[in-house]
Amino acid sequence: MVIKMNTYNILDFGAVADGVTNNALAIQQAIDEATKLGGQVIVPAGEFLSGTIVLKSNVDLHLEKGAVLISSLREEDILDFAKLFDDDNDCTGWDGGCFIFACHEKNVTISGEGVIYGQGDKVFVDDNADNGAHECPLQVAAFRPRTTFLEDVENLTVRDVTFQDAAFWTLHMAGCRHVLVKDIKILNDIRGANNDGIDPDTCQDVIISGCLVKTGDDAIVLKSTKPMAKKYGTCENIVINNCVLYSRDSGLKIGTETHGDIRNVMLSDCVIKDCSRGVGIWVRDGATIEDVHIHHVTGSVLKYADGVRESGPTMWWGNGEPIFIDATYRNKEHKYPGKIKNITFDHIYMKAESSIFVAGEEDARVENIELSDLHITMCSQGTQKSGYFDEQPSERNVYPHSIPVAYGRCVDGLEIRGKVHFEEPYCVDKNKLYESENCTKEEIVLKEI
Repeated sequence: MVIKMNTYNILDFGAVADGVTNNALAIQQAIDEATKLGGQVIVPAGEFLSGTIVLKSNVDLHLEKGAVLISSLREEDILDFAKLFDDDNDCTGWDGGCFIFACHEKNVTISGEGVIYGQGDKVFVDDNADNGAHECPLQVAAFRPRTTFLEDVENLTVRDVTFQDAAFWTLHMAGCRHVLVKDIKILNDIRGANNDGIDPDTCQDVIISGCLVKTGDDAIVLKSTKPMAKKYGTCENIVINNCVLYSRDSGLKIGTETHGDIRNVMLSDCVIKDCSRGVGIWVRDGATIEDVHIHHVTGSVLKYADGVRESGPTMWWGNGEPIFIDATYRNKEHKYPGKIKNITFDHIYMKAESSIFVAGEEDARVENIELSDLHITMCSQGTQKSGYFDEQPSERNVYPHSIPVAYGRCVDGLEIRGKVHFEEPYCVDKNKLYESENCTKEEIVLKEI
């Protein structure tokens, strides 16, 4: 027996598909009606502008093929959700409000073959700061809400939809449990500042599968921001597979906001293409990241320009490191950064411009890192010169350093096994496969092929 879902077409509530009318009231009325018995709110083909939409329990916001749901860029149309909590971490970036919002709900779905359009192309401006390289972050020239903020949703599903041109974070899920993100596309400007793709923030029991993500900021980033960690604790039990990830920053990033522990993470069978970093793991705020396992990943990483400088490094986060693991001090206050331990990588096939980087501090030593079946091709690919290590955001910041194939600092239990191929133009010293400082229990087997 097939039970037919109740449907609520937004046209029946007065929505107008002209791309100009603010349809927030009509769409909200459809959602409010659907939540009473549960059902599907239909966004049909057409262009529907709207201010903030508040999703509620037992509702599937379904965008039919040809539907375009457009975020307003008028500040008065957008919910300033950050007023609902306190946050004193200036680098978190809670300003701007959000377009699609849910809080303390159950059984929420966003689905369909339509498009959620954030109008980021109207927010970002190219001021040619890199003198024609067209690689640097774009300037922000207007108010920009994040596309979604979904807090404390149990049984959340986002599937099949396309998110296009987010002006700020795209899919931000905070304190959510039992989450499925499947077969979505995120097609943002690859030079857009802060237009992260998928952000599970202190979420638990999450599957991200079959997604195509193109962003300027990190494609997928797991984190525990301060206000969310206070309320929801750990970020744990995250599975990511079968994705294609493009970014001017990391393909997968874990941290830097680490006010709560992050554990039990698996990424596999993914392509990381033309990112500044492949997989990056940061602690800065005192928590522990542990039991992270990455396998069967292929792609390329390189260094991008961010402007014209007479001397010194460029400042995109990342210099083309295939693997980056870093525990260091966020600022001069020298607060305990946190712990990174029990991390494995295997079957990694990457073309890279900078080192496999594993580094802690004397009071925040990294423990039990196993990297095996590595197949790394070292070759200059981009427009920028090598010769720097980049530990942003931190007191160490960016500083000159030779580029070995692999580097360790303050690590207890580091195993690296793999093959290295050098291609012209060279980006490293071929005679320096590995360099370490203050490490113990090292086992390094890197063979040149």
